[in-house]
Amino acid sequence: MASVLNMVSSISLSNLNANRVPTQSAFAPVSVSFTRRRLTVRAAETDTNEVESSVPDKAPAKAGSSVNQLLGIKGASQETNKWKIRLQLTKPVTWPPLVWGVVCGAAASGNFHWTFEDVAKSIMCMCMSGPLLTGYTQTLNDWYDREIDAINEPYRPIPSGAISENEVITQIWVLLLGGLSFAGILDVWAGHKFPILFYLAVGGSLLSYIYSAPPLKLKQNGWIGNFALGASYISLPWWAGQALFGTLTPDIIVLTLLYSIAGLGIAIVNDFKSVEGDRALGLQSLPVAFGSETAKWICVGAIDITQLSVAGYLLAAGKPYYALALLALIAPQVFFQFKYFLKDPVKYDVKYQASAQPFLVLGLLVTALATSH
Repeated sequence: MASVLNMVSSISLSNLNANRVPTQSAFAPVSVSFTRRRLTVRAAETDTNEVESSVPDKAPAKAGSSVNQLLGIKGASQETNKWKIRLQLTKPVTWPPLVWGVVCGAAASGNFHWTFEDVAKSIMCMCMSGPLLTGYTQTLNDWYDREIDAINEPYRPIPSGAISENEVITQIWVLLLGGLSFAGILDVWAGHKFPILFYLAVGGSLLSYIYSAPPLKLKQNGWIGNFALGASYISLPWWAGQALFGTLTPDIIVLTLLYSIAGLGIAIVNDFKSVEGDRALGLQSLPVAFGSETAKWICVGAIDITQLSVAGYLLAAGKPYYALALLALIAPQVFFQFKYFLKDPVKYDVKYQASAQPFLVLGLLVTALATSH
């Protein structure tokens, strides 16, 4: 478990937001059609037609890391192996939060048992939520972000031409259909009369599509986009895990959507690094809309107030020990917010995420265990 927590802390939702995609449970509708046109390396092809930037064929080799390349994060080395490039597009660094969400949902169901069958079901659900559906979402997001990546990260696979249009579109469909197939199989395996997992998968994929793609492109609005992102990483995988092993109830839906406000705060963390590109392309991230000083307080407020509200809910529900445990996990998060994030959200974002977010994900599990009793 320690290794899982370390992975989650180092990536979290804000890493995902580096390319702004509501990940995991996102599945594009079958009617989606992708505009096929030749990709060039000039940022002048952006919607604003205001920015020109020539794109190098390769990122500087001395600055590249093969580990970063496999995880799909900044600082990646240039790669020619197509399978490694495909993996990079799925951003494995973003999978653990979804896996953790499934764990929390299974725990909240109160009906998970350490049997071979239940473990196999949970692993399949994790694969659906992580590699397949999060991978689909991240690839889709990179496709629609190819212009902004030509400004912020021109060496990424799509704007650099390391992978072709047809190969990207094929990957999107394979991951989407694979995720939907896994959801349907899990419904049959669990004996569901109503295919709830399949519909959660379809709903999540649609959310991811409208988040990244025009005309709605929710990511253009800092409030709606970041909340959609938070819900995709907290609520949807939790619902999938709980529905697989138990019953998804209205109170759990409300509680997890409330927790998604904390996810909104986490998603804001990486917005500070992308202010230039966001402003150029008209994306109204919170740092762009309100300024960095105000946005960083909105960020920590969303994270802390949400968790305090959940602790209050647990206390009112007659679960004081769980409420106290959650409060104990909030305290170090506030400490690291003042020590790192509020001082300089750009310079210390990685240190803040690595230090504070393990306590937040542990708080999710505490809440899940509390609702299971």
